[in-house]
Amino acid sequence: MNLPPKVTPRAFERLTEIGAAASGKALRVAVEGGGCSGFQYEIKLDDPATDDLVLEGAGEKVVVDSTSLPFLAGATIDFTEELIGARFVIDNPNASSSCGCGTSFSM
Repeated sequence: MNLPPKVTPRAFERLTEIGAAASGKALRVAVEGGGCSGFQYEIKLDDPATDDLVLEGAGEKVVVDSTSLPFLAGATIDFTEELIGARFVIDNPNASSSCGCGTSFSM
């Protein structure tokens, strides 16, 4: 059994700041083919779908579709503010390598 991804309190806090739940949206974290390392993350505000895994905290929701879930087993979804900008980041133990942009990885 794969562990579901975890969402940090800081990521949920950021969703509250941007008013995700207030506008009926959830943060969707998906994995698609492509990117410079074979797979890439797609992170966006979206409507939850019926087959999504829903991770809830602080009144906010993060959703992962069933196809992306195996790629995100045991991953941590966080929010970081750096010099290059503020963004949601994925710390994924399944990724064998990633690229500098932080949105692409291989397994």
